[in-house]
Amino acid sequence: MKNNKKQIFLTEVMNQIRSKEAKNYVANELNFHVKEAKKVWMEKGLPECEAEDKAVEQMGSPTKLGIQMNKLHRPKVDWVLVLLLAAAMGLSFLPMFSLGYMKDLYYVIYKILIVLVGVAATVGVMLVDYRKWKKQGWLFYSIGMFLLFFLAFFSNTMINGLKLIKLGPVTIESLMALPFFYLAWASFFNNGKLRVWQFLLLFLSPILLLLAVPTISTIYLYSVMVFVMLWWSKFSKKVKWMISAGTLGTTMLTALLVLPFIKSYQIVRLLALLNPEKYAETEGYLILRIQELMSKAGWFGVTGTREFIPEAHTNFVFVSFTYHYGWIFSVLLVMILLLFAVRMMVIQPKIKDSFGQLLLIGGVALYGIQLISNIGMTLGLFPMTTMSLPFISYGLMPTLLNAILIGAVLSVYRRKDLVWSS
Repeated sequence: MKNNKKQIFLTEVMNQIRSKEAKNYVANELNFHVKEAKKVWMEKGLPECEAEDKAVEQMGSPTKLGIQMNKLHRPKVDWVLVLLLAAAMGLSFLPMFSLGYMKDLYYVIYKILIVLVGVAATVGVMLVDYRKWKKQGWLFYSIGMFLLFFLAFFSNTMINGLKLIKLGPVTIESLMALPFFYLAWASFFNNGKLRVWQFLLLFLSPILLLLAVPTISTIYLYSVMVFVMLWWSKFSKKVKWMISAGTLGTTMLTALLVLPFIKSYQIVRLLALLNPEKYAETEGYLILRIQELMSKAGWFGVTGTREFIPEAHTNFVFVSFTYHYGWIFSVLLVMILLLFAVRMMVIQPKIKDSFGQLLLIGGVALYGIQLISNIGMTLGLFPMTTMSLPFISYGLMPTLLNAILIGAVLSVYRRKDLVWSS
């Protein structure tokens, strides 16, 4: 019977492989090799059926081959990233202890739920085959735009001038649109067929909605992520320069148009960064106050009576961490958080799939800019803005954002040996 020998061979090989994803991959790979070998035998004059049988025979023992394929192609887990995630999640409880929030049952329960949701999101995204996202760019982009549109025009809460949506204990903010744009742009750049005008339209549309929220920090994160992915994409250098120049020109024109809508305090924040003493009574006060607190921390933190730290568990959690535990502990914390980005960069050359590489590069950019900006603003190098320290700051949305990023990286790593490149 036609294909009987081949089918028996494939079935025996598949019986040795545990992972369903690996089975599909190996089946495709073996079918391809049998087909190529069959062509060779047919060119030597054998009939089709005999040629296929010969091709199957030269593959060797199906049991041994199946065992080898199971070891080679089974999904992997990057335990380095998993351990780093566990360490960061554990360290995120320390500011809660030093600030006395662990005495409040509400904060304790909510913090535990944040960690559990973050872990669940990481594992959930990791288990999804990232290759399924490759052609879903428009879907992800549409979801991101819908979230921003809803926030801009139908939000039910406003805190510090930012539009939010409150659903019971959960607060949805503009940050939650970033994972969808992250997946969308990885898909767009992997395609490599975007024209300059299409890029400008797709890039600037979310920014216009973010200006309506308004949130400068999310615009900043989004822009850095997109342009880092752009310069790593398949586009030629000429196209990259054209897109960059076109975007810069359009952005400058847009800035002139929206300048009347920029809040005065946002301009003062930038001026205060350059000369905080001049604005010591307004925006410069917080900069000077944080410098004072950081200088008092010492190597092992402050003991005895402790001073008030603004936003100590959110935007300025690094100040809180340094003040209470000292510079030695804070340097250790920074090293652990930096290792996330280092690990992602180490993994990247091992990924054969261009879409997977873009996900890693985008993940490094989006994670890294949060880390650098949060620490930078506490050291007086960046303007004061709403920026969380990844995994350490208290809050569901920032934790969820970074959990999804790490989950996407783990998904790519898990399938790095399952990329069909025939």
